[in-house]
Amino acid sequence: MTAPIPLPESAAKPPYFKRHIFFCLNERKSGETSCAQHHAQEAFDHCKRVVREAGLAGAGAVRVNKAGCLDRCAGGPVAVVYPEGVWYTYVDHSDIDDIVNTHLRDGQVVRRLELDPGVGR
Repeated sequence: MTAPIPLPESAAKPPYFKRHIFFCLNERKSGETSCAQHHAQEAFDHCKRVVREAGLAGAGAVRVNKAGCLDRCAGGPVAVVYPEGVWYTYVDHSDIDDIVNTHLRDGQVVRRLELDPGVGR
């Protein structure tokens, strides 16, 4: 059995960002369902603005990122929050506000918006 690889010294330090949220903004040219068809860019822009206005953006806090295909298209639009690895689906700005205020700010999962673990592409 191979010995475990020790974590680098940097792993013991606090992360640069407390939380990351990634929004799938993928658009499939083939006509297959994709997050872009569900106004994902609008949701991303709204989240970025709300996080900034709430003073949650920046080092030691929250980063809002764009992502290509996250391969969970059937549940789209989708976003994922790390380090917890919680997957969300959303419908409107109110849902994004709940994710920002409840999860990104307060660290609690928004259960009603969680993506079912069995949902894939």
